[in-house]
Amino acid sequence: MQIGFPLALDSRGRTAQTDEETHVRDLIEQVLFTSPGERVNRPGFGSGLLQQVFGPNGDVLATAVQLSVQASLQQWLGDRVLVESVDVTSSDSTLAVTVVYRLRRDGLRRTATLAREV
Repeated sequence: MQIGFPLALDSRGRTAQTDEETHVRDLIEQVLFTSPGERVNRPGFGSGLLQQVFGPNGDVLATAVQLSVQASLQQWLGDRVLVESVDVTSSDSTLAVTVVYRLRRDGLRRTATLAREV
């Protein structure tokens, strides 16, 4: 079992736990929506995705964002997942990211769709 994200307490007042599959999805969310420099002991952690969405919209920027996000996921979670694809879309004030990946331990394909208001 892994510690749940965001940190919470369970019904017994202990730190909430989660299974490995949910934990990896939570880790993906942390990498995507953490800005480099935000963590004190890991200043390079994160993808910088939230800063890139304010750039001029276009195919070149979309490709750059997707490659940047995929590289960040490989760097920080490459020992746990194999990223197959990343799709980033921005609509109004919502940023949505769909990541297709395989857990290295079982090889099964999974999809995580994460969204944030920006």
